[in-house]
Amino acid sequence: SKQLCTDAKGKAYRCGQVAVNALAAFIGRHTVTCVKVDIDRYERIVAECSAAGGDVGRYMVGSGLAVAYRKYSTAYVPEEEAAQTNGIGIWSGEFEMPW
Repeated sequence: SKQLCTDAKGKAYRCGQVAVNALAAFIGRHTVTCVKVDIDRYERIVAECSAAGGDVGRYMVGSGLAVAYRKYSTAYVPEEEAAQTNGIGIWSGEFEMPW
């Protein structure tokens, strides 16, 4: 949530906080349901989550608020490519990959 990005005009903004706020608005008061899809090398569960029937990862990546973590899944690559092509969210300026 502390990550900084620059917008299309080169102005710094708290893109991490923007993402947190958008995620909270997307989820609202709905219950979040997650389904395990894998276990990573540290034995953590990798899951796909939804709220009110909407895929949380698909929303965040498609809105340019997150990136597809291709190391574990290619599920959201089309949404990331569309956001990048259209200059949506973080793709409108510059940012550092979260990993």
